[in-house]
Amino acid sequence: MDDGSSQWRKQRISDAFGAAATHYDAHAGPQRLAATLVADLAQQQRPDGVARILEIGCGTGFLTRAIQARWPGAELIATDISPGMLEQAAANGRVAGRFMAMDGEAPAFDGPWFDLILSSLAVQWFDDLKAGIDRLVGLLRPGGSLIFSTMGQGSFARWRAAHAACGLVAGVPDYPSLDELREMLAGHGDSFAFDEDYALACGGARGLIAHLKGIGAVVPSEGRKPLGPSELRRVMTAFEADGGHDGYQILFVRISRPA
Repeated sequence: MDDGSSQWRKQRISDAFGAAATHYDAHAGPQRLAATLVADLAQQQRPDGVARILEIGCGTGFLTRAIQARWPGAELIATDISPGMLEQAAANGRVAGRFMAMDGEAPAFDGPWFDLILSSLAVQWFDDLKAGIDRLVGLLRPGGSLIFSTMGQGSFARWRAAHAACGLVAGVPDYPSLDELREMLAGHGDSFAFDEDYALACGGARGLIAHLKGIGAVVPSEGRKPLGPSELRRVMTAFEADGGHDGYQILFVRISRPA
C-alpha cells in the first residue's frame, strides 16, 4: 500500500470510529472483555514500579479506565487515531491522563520511554502489523512490556462463510492466525501469545451489521468494495440459514524487553 492510499485509508478509519464514538459502548461487549483481560495480564506482569504507560487506540476508554484503576500514580498517555474517540474517552471523569491524537503505527516518540505499552483491539488496523509491533517494542524501557489484544483469523467466521457460499468475499479484514502472529514474535525472546473466543449474540444478519456499524468497523479491506443490495440480501439469507450468530477470535500478546 503506497503512502497516499495508506493515509487515505487511515483517515477513513479515523472518521468511521469518530462517527461511532457516542454510541460505541452500547455495541462493544467483546471489546470491554478484551480490555479487562489486557489490563489483568499487564498487572500480573508489572504490578508495581510502573512510572509511564502508553496506550495505543484508547477508543472510548475501556482499557484507559482499567489502567487508571491499577496504576493510579503512573503517567498515562492515551492515544487514538480518532479525535472523536479521544474526546469521548477524555470526557469520562474517572480518567486522568494526557490524551493525544496519534497513529499507533507511527508513534510520536523515539527511544525507550515506557514501562508498559498497552492496546486492546486496535493494532489490527495497522498496515504492517509486524513492523508496528517491532516499533512499539523499541519504545520500552529495560524490563518493560508491550501487551495487546488483536483480532484473529477466526473472527466473523460465519459471516465470511456466508459470503463464500454466495461466491463473494467479505469486506472484513483478513486477520492473522495465532500461528502467524507467533511467527511475527519470533525475534522477541521473551514473548507469548494465546487466543480466546467470544460469542457474539447478534440475533441475525441485521444485528451483526448493526454491531459492526455501532463500533465503527465499517472500512473494508483494501481493494474490496461494499456489496450491492441484491448481493447483501443473498449473504444475509445464507448467514441466517447457518444460524444467524457469529463470534470473535481475539489474540493476546505479551512481549518484554530484558531488564
